[in-house]
Amino acid sequence: MSTAGIIEKVRPRLESMRERYREISGKMADPEVSRNPAIYMKLARDQSELSVIVSLYENYLRIIDQQKGLQELRQDPDFLDLVPQEEKKLSLELQDVESRLLDSILPRDERDSRNLFLEIRAGAGGEEAALFARELARMYLRFIERKGFRFEVMETNDTEIGGARETIIYVQGHGAFSQLKFESGVHRVQRVPVTEAGGRIHTSTVTVAMIPEASEVDVQIDPKDLRIDTFCASSAGGQSVNTTYSAVRITHLPTNIVVSCQDERSQLKNKAKAMKVLRARLMEKEQTRQNEQIASDRKSQVGTGDRSERIRTYNFPQNRVTDHRIGMTLYQLDQVMEGNIDPFVDALRAQERALEIERLE
Repeated sequence: MSTAGIIEKVRPRLESMRERYREISGKMADPEVSRNPAIYMKLARDQSELSVIVSLYENYLRIIDQQKGLQELRQDPDFLDLVPQEEKKLSLELQDVESRLLDSILPRDERDSRNLFLEIRAGAGGEEAALFARELARMYLRFIERKGFRFEVMETNDTEIGGARETIIYVQGHGAFSQLKFESGVHRVQRVPVTEAGGRIHTSTVTVAMIPEASEVDVQIDPKDLRIDTFCASSAGGQSVNTTYSAVRITHLPTNIVVSCQDERSQLKNKAKAMKVLRARLMEKEQTRQNEQIASDRKSQVGTGDRSERIRTYNFPQNRVTDHRIGMTLYQLDQVMEGNIDPFVDALRAQERALEIERLE
């Protein structure tokens, strides 16, 4: 169904929203209501939520009326030359309004505007998996920088030959999660490892998790449920890099989730960082539980965040990257590893939008 067809299908809902908006506006003009701050503020919030949709819908109706008026002008020879130009202008304007109106009524992922924790862990493949985990971290950092987001490496567990068993990156910026949420899953690499003398292609895996940041309001943590240990920070080789117990390890006893942080010299700062990560993981755990309850109703794995799902393969000999969820293949692996993952991000976001449109239908 076309965008115009979908809007016509949901037009009764849009009319109802417009009527509700007018009703709220009338109540807010009532002196009795204006003297009651609690009622007035609730009405103001409802009005604000509806205002964008109603404004776009009224623009949509205005353009439709103008297009009908042009059909009548076709009968007038004085306007015959002007009609095609005006029709083209209105058609482009209508396409823009239809697209924005549809976006405004589609369900929103409330996590999209949040900051996030990007967690990358080496999977099967030993040292080669750790080396690729380091390269994936670099790829994402390039992408994050191009998008103008801020980032901070919270934790990294390096190997002696330059790989990374685990990397946790805190990404800040409006819309950060919406840009990266589809990257969660198993990333598979196929190439000849630097440790392979025989020139054979090996397959290794890296798991990636994009976890939206949780606030203290989102997740309540009872201090009695925490075990907090301190230890000396260590380097990739395992030796202590300072003699103070500044590194912090927090265990959430009910879930057995363990978080550690040792990047800061201050124990308090490391504890604060670790608590941020813990809140995010607890919120993700609850979100996963909720998703499992409705999984049978979902037709697509796009956006499930299932880390056991193989989502993408990076084949170095063929300079090929394939996203298995949408069947998309690019022979531009070198560009992708420089952070140019936009084609995949855009295609996955379009897939999500298409699925939401199907639910509207």
